[in-house]
Amino acid sequence: MTKDPYIIIDPGIQEYCDKHTTPEPEVLQKLNRETHVRVMYPRMLSGHHLGTVLKMLSRMIKPQKILEIGTYTGYSAICLAEGLIHGGELHTLEVNAELEEMIMKYFDDAGISEKAMLHIGNALEIIPGLDNDFDLVFIDADKENYINYYTLALEKLKKGGFILIDNTLWDGKVLNPHDEETRVIAALNDLVQSDQRVENVLMPIRDGLMLLRKK
Repeated sequence: MTKDPYIIIDPGIQEYCDKHTTPEPEVLQKLNRETHVRVMYPRMLSGHHLGTVLKMLSRMIKPQKILEIGTYTGYSAICLAEGLIHGGELHTLEVNAELEEMIMKYFDDAGISEKAMLHIGNALEIIPGLDNDFDLVFIDADKENYINYYTLALEKLKKGGFILIDNTLWDGKVLNPHDEETRVIAALNDLVQSDQRVENVLMPIRDGLMLLRKK
């Protein structure tokens, strides 16, 4: 069994977890396949297990407004949108304009196109112009800017709101950082841990998922 570098737990345990997780909906199966066929770096996709975790957390939080930093092909956005209350909206930011057509196609297929607003461009430029009333933020974009995204996201988050940050274990390399991406992620984890404005838990789900709540 080949180990996915984004999964740090034993591959057999991960396979067992996948088999005991609600099956992937058909629209996400299709998106998963098309991403692997057509798009570079398909491992960036959230995938079945993490996607289901995102969906469940969103349903528990019942957000009115969600901010996602890093759309990729739209898999995680579709999962997160499942938890929106009636009249809620999701704002998702993607830097790669070439993915827009594919993202919008699957938003339509998943029935979320009326509540999912796709913003194409530099997230660091877009986020300051958004309202300061998000209930849930998901960060899964370029790692070099993770601290910048966290800082901006916390400003946009309601008191009592939640932030989810993906890849916070980075294939376990955070234990001994030797490259810039890993150093930034490790620094982010330390920053969150010392930030008195939040309470947090780092979960060993796939490649690490940081969950934090704004006090």
